[in-house]
Amino acid sequence: MLRHWFENVAVKCLSAVVRVMPRQAGLALGEVLGHLFYLLHGRRRQLAVENLRAAFPSRTEDECKAILRTTFGHLGRQVVELFNMEMMRGTEIMALVEVEGEERVEQARVQGKGVMYYTGHFGYWELLVMDHSLRFTPLVVVARTLDNPTLDRILERIRSSVGTRVVPRQGAVRGLLRALLDCGSVGVMIDQHIQDRSAVTVDFFSRPAATTSAIAALALRTGAPVIPAFGLPLPGGRYRMVYEAPIEPPADDDPDPVQTYTQRCTDVLEMYVRRYPELWLWMHRRWRMPTSAADVTPGTPASEEGVSAAQEDVP
Repeated sequence: MLRHWFENVAVKCLSAVVRVMPRQAGLALGEVLGHLFYLLHGRRRQLAVENLRAAFPSRTEDECKAILRTTFGHLGRQVVELFNMEMMRGTEIMALVEVEGEERVEQARVQGKGVMYYTGHFGYWELLVMDHSLRFTPLVVVARTLDNPTLDRILERIRSSVGTRVVPRQGAVRGLLRALLDCGSVGVMIDQHIQDRSAVTVDFFSRPAATTSAIAALALRTGAPVIPAFGLPLPGGRYRMVYEAPIEPPADDDPDPVQTYTQRCTDVLEMYVRRYPELWLWMHRRWRMPTSAADVTPGTPASEEGVSAAQEDVP
């Protein structure tokens, strides 16, 4: 595919340039490339502006565009930083990061039920996974396979270099459940549109959003604590990884615990996006109408059935 060929050439050239540049100069280059992508990708830019204006009705279009320019620059920096991290030792990576809420991670781990972490396409999510795997224990994470197989292999190589294990979205529940039953740590992104019957519908910026039920269903099944985690930039090319308090499970008499749990998780993500709107990926189609009522039903039993089936397969 011609587009993939151009992408591969661009990534290889960028990687080669980053390897010979000082880190700060490389990050500045990434920001410039992000701004260039903002100028060239009109379709994504328009979608992102529409999402921003819907989320923040009081902001003008010019204000939304200013936020979006920062967002694209941030994404360019993240791509470059991934190449930097691949060349760095683990101790060098951790030296760039300060951690807030480390005690919450330790308290959750000693419960012996495994731990679930979730974040969104927010801040430095890839660095968050890398630092966690180095500092605490390697994560088992769910990730969508990239359309470009070469780029997918590069990203998987970087992730696995610190012990992170990636499971594909299809059949992911079984892999996550196995990890939790082994007292492991798993990571899930909670801000992607889910089309199948395992989705629950929650409010995200006062708009209905079809969201994965896997976090809630697995937590209710295993008793594993669920910790929101976010990677924030600091001045001077440093980072802060924030681990928030575990999400409070629903009451025993809650009529729809999966939906309630998922909404509580989403509320924390929304709080961070409202604080730092320039750090979220506004250019993806988060809000979509279901094609039929059967596609997305709040609290659908399909989520629980998937976990039950997975448990039967686990020794």
